[in-house]
Amino acid sequence: MVQSETNTVISSLYQPLYSPPTKYVLITGGRGSQKSYAVSSWIAECLTDFKDWVILYTRWTMKNVETSILPEFTQKLQLLGKAHKVRSSGNILYCDENNSKVIFQGIKVQSLNQTANLKGTTGLNVFVVDEAEEFVVEKDFKTISHSVRQKGLPNVVVVVMNPQDAEHWVYKRWIEKTHRMVNLDGCQVPISTHSNVTHIHTTWLDNLTNLDPTFIADAMQMREEDRDEYNHQFLGSWLVKKKGVIYPNWEEGEFDTSLPCGFGLDFGFKNPDAMVKVAVDVPRKLVYLHEEMYETGQSDDQIRDGVLRIAGTENLVVADSNEPRTISNIASAGANIEPVQKYPGCVVDRIRKMKKFKWIITRTSYNAKFEFNNYIWANVKGEVPKDENNHAIKAGEYIATRLIDGSDFLADNM
Repeated sequence: MVQSETNTVISSLYQPLYSPPTKYVLITGGRGSQKSYAVSSWIAECLTDFKDWVILYTRWTMKNVETSILPEFTQKLQLLGKAHKVRSSGNILYCDENNSKVIFQGIKVQSLNQTANLKGTTGLNVFVVDEAEEFVVEKDFKTISHSVRQKGLPNVVVVVMNPQDAEHWVYKRWIEKTHRMVNLDGCQVPISTHSNVTHIHTTWLDNLTNLDPTFIADAMQMREEDRDEYNHQFLGSWLVKKKGVIYPNWEEGEFDTSLPCGFGLDFGFKNPDAMVKVAVDVPRKLVYLHEEMYETGQSDDQIRDGVLRIAGTENLVVADSNEPRTISNIASAGANIEPVQKYPGCVVDRIRKMKKFKWIITRTSYNAKFEFNNYIWANVKGEVPKDENNHAIKAGEYIATRLIDGSDFLADNM
């Protein structure tokens, strides 16, 4: 913990901001997580403590800079005992003794159809994007961030946001396929492992010392009444899981290599050819899944070669029975492959059986994790699954039911 002059305790989780190992710093979190306070305190110290720094502080729109944002920041400087070092002119704060300045600027003008004129922003070495969830177009971010490249100074781009939809460019750029999962109060939250970004994620639980009892009571009430909304609003989880998902009971974890395993294969072409490795711990009701193949547009020969490379000739592969010719081609090359058995109602039967298990998905199985968050029922009664976002899942079901029962024919086992 870091104690500021206002007696507000700043979490030590923000310490990497003061000496970031990467140019980009991503700061995410939910309500009450202290993001804005920590970043504005850092900016105040940069402005008054370092020589020749030019800091651009932006939001998507910034109405009334001189009557709202600047007075708030000036008050922060007063609380930190640094206001006497700073003067303001228009939308800029100057620290004359070290020739540093902070420029406050909205990216879009009020009409939202025109980019603001960012005069005076040359020579930037720090670019801060607050409320980045409103930056729906990555192009506007790139244009400015690429100009942060001053010799002899730290060059830092700080992106601050409340996580939103997983379609947001920030998620796509730094998190979607480069992350690890962290359990925060029972919620799985992705933390970026991208080589070009330092990711700081905090929640209200990291800021309890500074929170009003009423805020804490509200958080605890939502935790009990609406767990999904609590995860998003207070824990800062991304909206990656659709409502009505078929397999909500999963988490990221290591594959248990001590268990017997097999492989499942779902054919696609326009959709992905998905192949997964699966092991089942029946007594503990756990299914381990690792994504091995997730490719579109493959020829039969490419699929065959991939199966042999991944599973060899000894390991069992249970495949989608809708492609007997492809299965025959793979088998003739020496693979131990068999078609999944299908019958009326088998899709729902497999789902009902496998919902009794918890799925453990490996960290690098990015497509599989996406499917588990997006494979949903087609109707509210949960009677028919929507046939999309399920290729790795179906492959997993094929082999998992085979490993559980010795046969994937489920009608007699339900």
